[in-house]
Amino acid sequence: MVKALVIGATGYAGVELVRLLSRHRRVQLVGVTSQSHVDKPLSFVYPHLSGHVSLICKEQEMLDKISEADVVFVALPHGYSAPVVRKALDSGIKVIDLGADFRFDEADSYEEWYGEQHKEPELLAISVYGLPEVNRSKIKEAQLIANPGCYPTSTLLGLAPLVRERMVDLNSIVIDSKSGISGAGRKLTLATHFAESNENVSAYNVARHRHTPEIEQELAKLAGEKVKVTFTPHLIPMTRGILSTIYASLTEATNSDKLREIYLDYYRHEPFIRILPEEQWPHTKWVYGSNYCDLNLRVDHRTNRVIVVSAIDNLVKGAAGQAVQNMNLMFGFPETEGLEVVPVFP
Repeated sequence: MVKALVIGATGYAGVELVRLLSRHRRVQLVGVTSQSHVDKPLSFVYPHLSGHVSLICKEQEMLDKISEADVVFVALPHGYSAPVVRKALDSGIKVIDLGADFRFDEADSYEEWYGEQHKEPELLAISVYGLPEVNRSKIKEAQLIANPGCYPTSTLLGLAPLVRERMVDLNSIVIDSKSGISGAGRKLTLATHFAESNENVSAYNVARHRHTPEIEQELAKLAGEKVKVTFTPHLIPMTRGILSTIYASLTEATNSDKLREIYLDYYRHEPFIRILPEEQWPHTKWVYGSNYCDLNLRVDHRTNRVIVVSAIDNLVKGAAGQAVQNMNLMFGFPETEGLEVVPVFP
């Protein structure tokens, strides 16, 4: 049994992680922390865990449980992960960070887009970007995993085969993503107030969303050269899910059948990637509560562009589920362990 500690267990990603780990046959949860609900049972904060999780929330600063863990999951806002990660690594414990602190190769990129100095820049050299479908071999050997952001997950999985095969113009990529409100976290804000978000769709952080450089960095690794994208996120009135529609100009004449074959071959051994039938386009409802990413694509011959549509659950494949998938790889467990969940519908 692997002993797991979850730091920041009362955010949406943190509690989803607890839910998944509580049903994992090879994991024992030894502790959870919270800034807002210290000394309260986690099942009191989230009653859906009643009868499944009996742990009491401890203070974030009281990290005595780290020495008892084999793996520490950190689900904190950006800027708060670094000290926890350092302490765990110094104790010889594997770490999976669900925040943004270790996703960049260079501290300068983090500091430019997040507006603050990186607290542990030297750890960026050992951090592995935790997208299993791209970095599986590195993840298996890693001590520190930077779990990808939810928007980058949906986008990178949608684009990886095309970019690696150089089928698209790297300066032509446009990404239109729509996310459910849980992606904004549990903290109350005006934008996520029911009266503001219900029956409303809005773009936000246009041309300056913090996931843009993360997407570009990882696409550049696939392409072997710099990539610039246009990325626009939207908030839509649903709880979970991300739907990304991606447009790119083709570098050569081709058709939808040939591109589908590239995708089917690229993802043929991937347990959580589903290439849908030709006329069936991804719905967020079809991946709800699961670790799946559903994909489909088509060539628009009029414009010589390819259109790719990707759907994930932002809290599972976009956060907690991917973290569990990474843990499975790090400890040599079957990759699907604890994640073999049929999506919830309707």
